[in-house]
Amino acid sequence: MEAAILSGSIKIMLPKLLSLVEKSWNLSKDIMRDIKFLEKELGMIVRSIDMELNAPRQDHGAALLLLSIEDLRELAHGIEDCIDSLMYRASWKQQSSLFRRRVQSPKTLLTGLQFAQKLQRMKQMVVEAHDRRQRYPVPAQTSGDAPSPSSSASDPRLVDADLVGVDEHRAKLLEQLAEAAEGQPMQLKVVSIVGCWGLGKTALAADVYKTEAGGERFDKRAWVCAALRSPGEVLANMLREFGSDCQESVLLDTSNVSQLCVQVRNHLANKRYFIVIDDIQTQAQWKRIKSAFPDDNDGSSRVVVTTTIQSVATACSSENGYVHRMSRLDEKCSKRLFSEKACPKKYLHYDQPDTTAILNKCYGQPLALITMGEFLKSIGWPIGRTCEDACNNIRYHMENGETFGDMRRALMRSYASLGGHALKACLLYFAMFPSDHPMRKKSLLRRWSAEGIVETQASCDAMKLAAENFDELMDRNLIEPIGVSNNGNVKTCQTYGMMREFILQLSVSQNFVTLFCDDKKEAGKYARRLSLHHKNAKDDDRFKNIDLSLVRSLTIFGEACKTVLNFSKYELLRVLDLEKCDDLKDDHIKGICNLLLLKYLSLGGSVTELPEDIAKLEHLEALDVRKTKQDLSPMEVKGFFISWVI
Repeated sequence: MEAAILSGSIKIMLPKLLSLVEKSWNLSKDIMRDIKFLEKELGMIVRSIDMELNAPRQDHGAALLLLSIEDLRELAHGIEDCIDSLMYRASWKQQSSLFRRRVQSPKTLLTGLQFAQKLQRMKQMVVEAHDRRQRYPVPAQTSGDAPSPSSSASDPRLVDADLVGVDEHRAKLLEQLAEAAEGQPMQLKVVSIVGCWGLGKTALAADVYKTEAGGERFDKRAWVCAALRSPGEVLANMLREFGSDCQESVLLDTSNVSQLCVQVRNHLANKRYFIVIDDIQTQAQWKRIKSAFPDDNDGSSRVVVTTTIQSVATACSSENGYVHRMSRLDEKCSKRLFSEKACPKKYLHYDQPDTTAILNKCYGQPLALITMGEFLKSIGWPIGRTCEDACNNIRYHMENGETFGDMRRALMRSYASLGGHALKACLLYFAMFPSDHPMRKKSLLRRWSAEGIVETQASCDAMKLAAENFDELMDRNLIEPIGVSNNGNVKTCQTYGMMREFILQLSVSQNFVTLFCDDKKEAGKYARRLSLHHKNAKDDDRFKNIDLSLVRSLTIFGEACKTVLNFSKYELLRVLDLEKCDDLKDDHIKGICNLLLLKYLSLGGSVTELPEDIAKLEHLEALDVRKTKQDLSPMEVKGFFISWVI
């Protein structure tokens, strides 16, 4: 999982290294030579990671990464620190000439000699790590990015699913699958079932399959799973499902999709057929599979597909089809399903604990309700641990609990299916915000751009790329809209339920975010993105072991201690969100004016005045002052060289 994020981070750093070489900034020949060495090494490392991640499933673990994940992380962060420190030094020199009377030299300003020494250390680190890797070769553990099909649950047709609150969904689907009425197009009808993970799409499709495929209406029937499978594998499995008349399919060549399409068409020609394709992932995958279905002249054949992606569902059912969107269970059905799983019959007469917290956490998703119910039953519900205890430690249980296996795999498949590092990083970024905090789309896009998560060589394309990533996360039902304008544009959004808990667990475990919430710190040894939730960061002692000089993004909700609000410590900061900081004062803003690499700044209602020195922030792209008492006119904004004022 982390390999993809690291690969993306390194790819973003390569243009910065090239920029250093091009601009030179009066660098010595030795420094230039070290930069070019690291540039070549980084390129080789990225190619090695991409080769490993893109290898066929059966080959995962066969290749060796040039460096271990730990070495890669240390190297990537070390190089990023060197680059940003040099950029800060260059910005300070430029500002000191423009504001000679007001700019003071930072105590920790990196000298040319220190920069050269750091580069030498990075160069030596590459050599040492490579030598260590050769001495102790270990197969790369990157298969977590691509779970194997065997990790999927057993055949849903053989399982008695817990179908609660689906009567209306079932009735609508059966209506759509009924015989074509007079006047309707006489062609194949494709029904798509779409919704986020864990809503019971597969269970509902299996229930409908048992109903529709059990009679004599259809000559051919098949149930196939498309998740993590190529079109050739799906078509080969479809042929095997057709029965004894195609035993030769055991030896089918799954790479020859055209030949497989011919064989499927031959088996379905002049026949009525009913086929379910579970968990379609891409439009391209569907396009190849659909070409195997013959024209249906009498309009009696049916294909049902399930997917978590709205655009895929629309593409599948674009001609004479129907898109059925699954909804979450209401409170009554959620409580019923949870209670059936959590409470043994012998305890039904007991007073049940308050389930509000756990039901909110499950957010009406059947898989989450079943999982939590089975977990609480295993620890003695209703006389064992409380719901509150289970909720407070949910991320630990998700990562380690046996009963959470199916839910963990479903969440991991959703995450692993995201193409490229940028989408993964954009999703993990939601861990920066509290669960009760709706995120403004515009602010989120500008933060992604300022962080460099979606940075491109053409800087003007960064916001467009950020918007595309946002739209894809929405399309995949990984985040959901809260506020929508009259023209359908999303204004605010949020993560939800167990998906949010998964994002928190993954972002913290991968050291993507350092989080202070629930009166505890959740992070590794260092902090690149620091988020303080509500009133849980008032103690200076909790920050003794954190090097704030390396923080690139700081977000504060509620109160913070003096150490955190001492902005002289954050020289490399790019994103600073203080809109919800309760104890921000005008005096603090003076320190912000020395954050020369700052790209995004959001200030809260306690700020009454912006100092003139804010003009020093030449890299600032977005300034959010809507909550402040400062009346900032467009002309003043122009004077501050700020391109975006929210």
